[in-house]
Amino acid sequence: MNDIAEFGALVGQPARATMLLSLLDGRGRTAGELAEEAGVTPQTASHHLAQLMAGQLLRVDRQGRHRYFRLAAPEIAELLDSVRVVAAAPTAPSRPFGPRPTAMRQARMCYDHMAGELGIGVVDSLVASGVLIEAGDNFQLTDDGERLLDEFGVDVAAARRRRRHFARTCLDWSERRPHLAGALGAALADRLFELEWVERDPEGRTLFVTPTGQRGLADTFGVDVRLNKVM
Repeated sequence: MNDIAEFGALVGQPARATMLLSLLDGRGRTAGELAEEAGVTPQTASHHLAQLMAGQLLRVDRQGRHRYFRLAAPEIAELLDSVRVVAAAPTAPSRPFGPRPTAMRQARMCYDHMAGELGIGVVDSLVASGVLIEAGDNFQLTDDGERLLDEFGVDVAAARRRRRHFARTCLDWSERRPHLAGALGAALADRLFELEWVERDPEGRTLFVTPTGQRGLADTFGVDVRLNKVM
């Protein structure tokens, strides 16, 4: 789909918007689960899902008799999060942007990459140290930066081979600044999971920083994200 009017019509319907936003955590959901999320009947959900499939916003993974709906591409997640920045504009200057729960503002997943204070803090560190250079809608990875990320354990070469944008900017919903998306953003998040610096909320998008992660993030990136869970 490349028609902005069609995209607007698809995501502008409340039930469809709720379904799409519930898939921003990267997990697949059944039609029944999405119907429950959106507060509609299974028949109505099937109608909406058919429209989202036709508009190429969703794909289906099959496992046995079960069908799991997912966002069709990471770029759709990035676009939805950016649209939500505009839609969630505050009505008063004193009202905080974005998600209200403190833990979610600190660290969360934006599809398959990190967002919130954690995502922004890591990007600020990478830019300040010359690893990344912001260039429009993308980040450029410097030669020295590629070497440093390789040494940190990020498989940069594999990220380059993925059939998607390599290092995209993605406007952070709560921080109102770009964090790192694309294949490189996903690879960096994967590395933090491997190191057990962060843990994922099994029921949502929030990331919990472990004690090891708090030390590692401070030593490696100069990022001070306080523990958001009793470990």
